[in-house]
Amino acid sequence: MDGDMKDLAHDATGTPTVRLRRWERCWPPDDPHANFKAEVVDYGLLDPLETVRGMSRNLDIPAGAIVRYVLAKWATGGSGGLLELGPVMVPRLWEPIAAAEEADSDEQRLAAYHQLRQMVSWLKVPLDDPTVYPAQRPPE
Repeated sequence: MDGDMKDLAHDATGTPTVRLRRWERCWPPDDPHANFKAEVVDYGLLDPLETVRGMSRNLDIPAGAIVRYVLAKWATGGSGGLLELGPVMVPRLWEPIAAAEEADSDEQRLAAYHQLRQMVSWLKVPLDDPTVYPAQRPPE
């Protein structure tokens, strides 16, 4: 089984170690994780340590520290995105999607897309034009 933990270990000091390896596998066309699995195969063709070694040399940071940073940053990206959007906005963005899927209609899905586009457009306004909100001064 490829999902096991054989590539994870600890050295004599208890520090976690990971064996980097390529993975190539077939999966059924209806696999809900097919896109991710395809990326694992595609990115597995590259040698990430080329970049890590260069960063280590140029920044004077141990390669293991850079790898740990990259893994931690990627692994927490989803929760970081949730923190960026916030616990109120995520459900608001999900509502039109859920309604369209409940209706099971391409017309409703298209309407949900337009609603989401408008919501994201509204969120982008201050990014596109920082002058929309006047500068705030503390009360005197």
